[in-house]
Amino acid sequence: MKILAVDYGDARTGLAVCDAGEMLASPVGVIHEWNRDRVLVAVARAAAEQRVEEIVVGNPLNMDGSAGPRSQLCHEFGAALQQLVEVPVVYWDERGTTVTATRYLNVTDTRGKKRKNVVDAVAATIILESYLNWRRNHPREGQGG
Repeated sequence: MKILAVDYGDARTGLAVCDAGEMLASPVGVIHEWNRDRVLVAVARAAAEQRVEEIVVGNPLNMDGSAGPRSQLCHEFGAALQQLVEVPVVYWDERGTTVTATRYLNVTDTRGKKRKNVVDAVAATIILESYLNWRRNHPREGQGG
């Protein structure tokens, strides 16, 4: 099934989508917006345009696995998004994805303004790849953990 991943942020929200066979996750863009309601509408629109069957929202847990204020914001965002879309919205542990995305961009020597414009989409792609790997290894357990 096609799945959309969302790396929700204060100023930029990264999006990534996978193919119907759940083999390849690709960045699809970054929403540059501070207003949460506008971000919600843009994500719902992207989900419809991509014809996804599920949306995965990154859940930025603390390193000890506990949920902090940022996690709460992402859950509130996901709950509001669920009111706008007809597909399930699930949450996925995104600890370390921005660091990993930064490492990828270092390897590709992506710097400056271009880096700032893509790091969130790369982070969303990493969230989605992690979620897809989990699904492949836990086929009977259904959706995310």
